[in-house]
Amino acid sequence: MPLPNGSIVQYGDIVLLIGKDRRTFIRTVTEHQRFECHLGYIDYDDLVGTPYGTQAPTHLGHKLFVLIPHTDDIVRHLQREGQIIYPKDLGYIALKLGIRPGIRVLEAGTGSGALTLTLALLVGESGHVYSYERRANMQSRAIANIRRLDLLDRVTFHQRDIADGFDERGVHALFLDVREPHHYLEQARAALRGGGFFGALVPTANQVIDLIQPLYNGPWFLLEVEELLLRAYKTTPARIRPDDQMIGHTGYLVFARAVEREDRSEPDTLDPAGEDEPDDDTSRAEE
Repeated sequence: MPLPNGSIVQYGDIVLLIGKDRRTFIRTVTEHQRFECHLGYIDYDDLVGTPYGTQAPTHLGHKLFVLIPHTDDIVRHLQREGQIIYPKDLGYIALKLGIRPGIRVLEAGTGSGALTLTLALLVGESGHVYSYERRANMQSRAIANIRRLDLLDRVTFHQRDIADGFDERGVHALFLDVREPHHYLEQARAALRGGGFFGALVPTANQVIDLIQPLYNGPWFLLEVEELLLRAYKTTPARIRPDDQMIGHTGYLVFARAVEREDRSEPDTLDPAGEDEPDDDTSRAEE
């Protein structure tokens, strides 16, 4: 059941239903069944043929907008066993890893499948995602989430510890969402092709330090450490202002490129965080 492309609701469509209170529901339109919520129910048979963007009434007279969900909606409504990578990070990760149709990308730490789903959508029918998870319950949940969008043919799931390495070689990009990613850099480098994209997510500054030191000393280049903050605003026209609450921290994003270079067993005097940035004085040398 892929996301719909048509202009009207059809059986099998995954739809987003939302009322004026902005409570959102993602459901699959199924013959002879109904959707129920606090505003009443709607028979799916009556929903078929409704143009997207219009409102459908419940049996209590309340109206719900009928919309096509986007990836952010799908991710926020995933059935999950634990914390997922937030949508604000997912898009940036995909951008930094160079994800596009036709490439092969590897991830470790499937979790509930938020990143898996995003990658599977972006690599298209000609690309492929390889996902490693050692916990059976997590992998089962992720498979169910990917199956709902009819994307299982784009993903190969492995259930095992990545300490034993990856089966794949020459992949374009690799992302680690595991507790101690610095332990698996050798395995990651073996799976990546030359110039391939590496990324990882870690929640604490201590883990950043543990990760960037071996990246700096090993066969990696263009090391970056970043954090994304997102602040939403209230949208009442008469009083636009920031929301009272925001997610202050989700994790640190670490990126690098896989290269062939000399190993640096001892760090030199150059700051790892700025090794690839031109010195300010250099840019003024010819002024």
